[in-house]
Amino acid sequence: MKPFLRTGASALALTLMATLAQAEGKLSIYHWFEYIPQELLDKFAAEYDVEVTMDTFDSNEALLASLKAGRLGDYDVAVPGDYMVEIMAGEGMLDTFSRDEMPNFDNILPEWVDVSFDPGRQSSIPYQWGSTSFSVNRDVYSGDIDTTDIIFNPPEELQGRINVLDTAGETLTLASLHLGIPQCSTDRDELKALNDLVQGAKQHWASFGSDVAKDVLVSGDAAAGMIWNGFGMKAREEGANIEYAYPEQGYIVWMDNVVLLKDAPNRENAIKFMNFLLEPENAAAVTNYARYTAGVAGVEPFLDAEVKSAPELNPPEGGNPVFVQPCSEEVQKVYDTIWTNLKK
Repeated sequence: MKPFLRTGASALALTLMATLAQAEGKLSIYHWFEYIPQELLDKFAAEYDVEVTMDTFDSNEALLASLKAGRLGDYDVAVPGDYMVEIMAGEGMLDTFSRDEMPNFDNILPEWVDVSFDPGRQSSIPYQWGSTSFSVNRDVYSGDIDTTDIIFNPPEELQGRINVLDTAGETLTLASLHLGIPQCSTDRDELKALNDLVQGAKQHWASFGSDVAKDVLVSGDAAAGMIWNGFGMKAREEGANIEYAYPEQGYIVWMDNVVLLKDAPNRENAIKFMNFLLEPENAAAVTNYARYTAGVAGVEPFLDAEVKSAPELNPPEGGNPVFVQPCSEEVQKVYDTIWTNLKK
C-alpha cells in the first residue's frame, strides 16, 4: 500500500482558522492517490472554513483492509470503486443520507442514480468514471494491441517489460475476460484455468504497481502496462508514445464514488463536501485534473478541450465493457489465494 500522505488546508484557510476563536470543524478524507486537485480542497476549506486532511490508498482492497483494521472511525468520507461500495455496505461500513440533505443531488446524471451497488444513492454520490485496460509503447511494438494477449500472451518485444496493476479485482477480471469465463465462477476447471493463466503470464511481467503505472510508461521502464484510462492519458501528455487499447475480449469500466462512512466524526462537513463535489464546476475541476469523466450534469462548459477529444476518454462504439463484480465469500477466498500465490 502506498505510504499515507497528509494534505492540509490552504494558507488562506489556515489563516482564517487561526483568526477565529472557534473553528467550524474538520473533514477527514480517505482517497485514491493523485486523484483530486489540491486547489479544489483549498476552495472547499476556504468556502466552509473547514480544516481538510487527506490520507491516500492505492487499491480498493487496500482501502477495505485499512478500514477493517480499525481505521473506520478516522475518516468522514472515502472514495471506493463501484463493487467496493457494495462490499462496504455489506460490512456495515456506510451511513445513509437523505436527498434533502444534499441540494445538488439532482445534478447527478440519471444513469448514475439508480445503480446496482447503491440503489437510489443512499450512501454515495458519483465521483468519476473511467475504464481499465492497458497502454503500449508504440516505439517498441507496432502490431495489433486490441487484444488481451498483450498482457497474458505477449509478443516477444514486450516480454519482461509489462507492468500489471496491483489490484486483484481488476487484474483477475481482465484475466477472466481473456479466457472468456464468467467473473466469480464457481467451476473448478475454470478457476484452475484462471490460476494457470496468471501464473504462466507472470514470467513476462516486470512489476506489479498501481501508483507507478503512469511513471513506468513515461520513463520507459515498462513498454506496456495495465492502466486506468485517465492515467494513460496523463502518461501520453507527459511524452510517452503510447496507445490505450480497447481489447476485443473486453475491458473494465468503473465508477468511483464518494461514500459517507459509518460513525463519521464530522458528518455535517462530509455532507457539505459531497454536495460541493456535485457542483458542475467542481466536478469538472476533478475531470480536468485526473483525466476521467464526471457523473454530473452541466460539466461540459468547464472541461479542457483536450479532455473532450482524448481517445482514452472516448471508447469506440460497441466493444465489451464490463464492471467488476463482487464475488461470494467462497469464491473470494479462492481469488485471494490465487492473488497471494501470484504475488509471491
